[in-house]
Amino acid sequence: MTSKQGTIALASLLALGLMAGAAHAETWRMATKQPADSPEGKVFQYFADKVEEYSGGDLTVRVYPNEQLGKTDAVMEQLQQGTVHIYAEGSTYMDKWVPDISWVSAAFIFDDREHWARFVGSDLVKGWYAEAAEKAGVGVLGDSTAIMRGPYRVMVANKDVQSFEDIDGLKLRMHPDKLAHALWTHLGADVKTLAWTDVYQSIDKGIVDAVNSPIALVESMRFQEVAPHVIRHDEYYQSVALMVNQAKFDALPEKEKEALLKALEDAGTYSEELMTSAADESIARMKEDGVTFVDIDREPFVAAMKEFYTELQETGELPEGYLEAVEATRAGS
Repeated sequence: MTSKQGTIALASLLALGLMAGAAHAETWRMATKQPADSPEGKVFQYFADKVEEYSGGDLTVRVYPNEQLGKTDAVMEQLQQGTVHIYAEGSTYMDKWVPDISWVSAAFIFDDREHWARFVGSDLVKGWYAEAAEKAGVGVLGDSTAIMRGPYRVMVANKDVQSFEDIDGLKLRMHPDKLAHALWTHLGADVKTLAWTDVYQSIDKGIVDAVNSPIALVESMRFQEVAPHVIRHDEYYQSVALMVNQAKFDALPEKEKEALLKALEDAGTYSEELMTSAADESIARMKEDGVTFVDIDREPFVAAMKEFYTELQETGELPEGYLEAVEATRAGS
């Protein structure tokens, strides 16, 4: 073989190798609601970058922020069809197929975030997710509690709420949710149904006294301007699950599956750091403007809700084995 022939042969082999690599490489579409420059948006891009790194470029995740691929219902349908591969949102959206999943976000029943995370990792909840994967073809990637949202929930009020007793008679804005209305009514609040975008004006006019919100949204919604008292109550705990088209995930080579799971773990650590620092910075700015902050004692809330949940269990409104799983996942159980 001449030198020229050898060069041609080598070039042909390299070209075939590149073609094989290109044929193997795959791109996944990831839908999100948040802007790319928001804290959550940064976490999602971090996840995508890590997937490409850990897969050696064999799997690329392209993030579509700001609901570019549609609203929730449309994206969930695309997720089923496999035209969207990942949807980054709360796993409770899967309750359209398995209603019990809505109980993942029950209020004032878990001792702390760690207790909640253990519950979500229980066989009961894993069974709900598995049922959704079987019925709808939509599953959850890895640990659905890994990516932090919030990072916690607060009440923003125009009154100085210091304790559980101060909830009695408080006019509280609520979204149209039967369970949420019943829960806060049980706690003593005077619940009013209002659209999220009407909250600022409604507090300003005295229609309601308070609203529950993730701490991350308080400043962006300017709630502190009309309700200068922020009360951390950890009503319930939130995370961003990475819901996936189960068939597409199952068809991936093991290397790509491991890349997705490892990237999720890293993104979870990053989210905790980023969300916490963003919340701290927001709180510091609001404190400079005279906003007060209270870490309210949650124990009276949890105690008051025990009777509520027991009644729901007796009437058959709780999923079978729910309270047992909550108790079994408490620390020291």
